Amino acid sequence: MIYDRLAERILILDGAMGTLLQRYELHESINDLVNISRPEIVLQIHKAYIEAGADIIETNTFNSNGISLAKYGCADQTYSINYAAARIACNAAALFPEREIYVAGCMGPTSKMLSLSSDVNHPESRDISFDDLTQAYKEQVRGLIDGGVRLLLIETIFDSLNAKAAVFAISEVQQEKHTNLPVMASATVNYKSGRILTGQSVEALYHTLNHYPLLSFGLNCSFGAREMKPIIESLAPSIDCSISIYPNAGLPNEMGRYDESPKLTAQYLRDMAEDGLLNIAGGCCGTTPDHIREIRSALADIRPRKITQIKSNSLTVTGLDCIAIDRKEQNFINIGERTNVAGSKKFADLIKAKQYEE
Repeated sequence: MIYDRLAERILILDGAMGTLLQRYELHESINDLVNISRPEIVLQIHKAYIEAGADIIETNTFNSNGISLAKYGCADQTYSINYAAARIACNAAALFPEREIYVAGCMGPTSKMLSLSSDVNHPESRDISFDDLTQAYKEQVRGLIDGGVRLLLIETIFDSLNAKAAVFAISEVQQEKHTNLPVMASATVNYKSGRILTGQSVEALYHTLNHYPLLSFGLNCSFGAREMKPIIESLAPSIDCSISIYPNAGLPNEMGRYDESPKLTAQYLRDMAEDGLLNIAGGCCGTTPDHIREIRSALADIRPRKITQIKSNSLTVTGLDCIAIDRKEQNFINIGERTNVAGSKKFADLIKAKQYEE
């Protein structure tokens, strides 16, 4: 069981798939199609990461959902692409029978947002509904599970409602298939204060999702590992599951390339591990098998973060931030009411007259 392994040592996640695919100068419109057109290349990349020391490898399915694939006219191939990707990764893991390699089904955030409108003049509008996004994720999850993955990883989360749709889809499909695969969740932050694209704090995001029994929660992509440390330090006391960190190889340069060396990335992650912050570590954009090899070596002698159950009698509720409500100490919480027919006669008259715009 992966839970037992996580108690023994820090597990190593693989690095970037796209960074290595770019070296082949392929002509597919989207990396996920390579699972069908050139499966041997994807297999070679998985193999390279396992040889470098990865315990967990991700399927090449970051954009393999019906929403993202529709842009390329291949939404109808959602199941087959995910199934093929899962089989390739499982075949790569099978090449190393002496090691226990976990295949994680990668689920990206899609190109849509449920929390914010894409039209500044109509803040109520959405490009997609929660139900439609859930259905898109369900088809992806079916392909990944049927293909043999052992974990499911919702990554690069920038919108908590998108992530909740993914979690709901996973829950529905797992019930349908009578499976119970562990689920990992990983957010990407856009601000060094520790907030995702929608403005929500990472801590609030965690509390938004932790109704589901997560195997791990953490950060990926974002900045380099050095800039992630303060965020994860403040977040760690609130998390009662494993913490995963797999950063970019620093920030991109003017040409969009990542220059941070494998040794430097590994040293930053070692600093986190020495402070008791890590259970799973790997790499995101710009990282290579060399990065994973150095990370594996740097963390080999460090014990994983100890996971403790957080006992609390308070209710934690979230919006952009989170607040804990303790009924023993607080008897009234103002939720942020702005308009009230009992507090303003003018407002009450407008409501009675159905003058809602005014």
